[in-house]
Amino acid sequence: MFKKKKSKQEEYIVLSQANPKSAIAEAYRSLRTNLGFAGVDHPCRSIMVTSCSPQDGKSITMSNLAVVIAQAGHKVILVDCDLRKPVQHKHFHIDNHCGVTNCLLGQVTVEETAHTGLVENLTLLTSGPIPPNPAEILNSAKTRAFWPMLSEKYEYVLIDVPPVLAVTDASILATQVDGAILVVNSGVTRIDLAREARDQLLKANARIIGVVLNQVKMNSVGYQHYYYYYGDSESAK
Repeated sequence: MFKKKKSKQEEYIVLSQANPKSAIAEAYRSLRTNLGFAGVDHPCRSIMVTSCSPQDGKSITMSNLAVVIAQAGHKVILVDCDLRKPVQHKHFHIDNHCGVTNCLLGQVTVEETAHTGLVENLTLLTSGPIPPNPAEILNSAKTRAFWPMLSEKYEYVLIDVPPVLAVTDASILATQVDGAILVVNSGVTRIDLAREARDQLLKANARIIGVVLNQVKMNSVGYQHYYYYYGDSESAK
């Protein structure tokens, strides 16, 4: 759910922020509503978004989801925990000199490095410097204690993580959060890979609360938006 601006440097626009009345923004609001239903019995306050493969659109999905939840009046922190190829700072056009890696190393506090004022109620914590050992950092006691600490200050902790089939990071974080959303790319992601990604998350004891089908053609029969949300993980089978 993004469009490109023609300029010397490639830029991305978070459409739910730039054009909140668009059909795409409305699709994200539907996703937000369905997340509320998914958390009726077991509240989902910390949620990670991953994908099967790179370029499936998981990061821009997370950007837009964070914006629409914040627009609903909820206090949200978006954490870029893709410590290999972070992009959230590009989506919001800010620097990435300092971020979550610095916080985990005890060099700064979240308040000192997080970005506010981008969208009302939204705080963005970028990745910071890319470490040589992302999996070890994410599996550390400091990282495990990080999410409960954030949950004390924010209503929603949204975490952008690498593709589940590419590296182990998503499987590591799956046990540390309340729920996981899997993004698949319509017409691109193979069904067997989508199933493999789902199975890998389940083996990691992830609570899959939904699947986002990305890049569905607007003229496809039965689809009115680019994104469609499945609240029951069984629908991904």
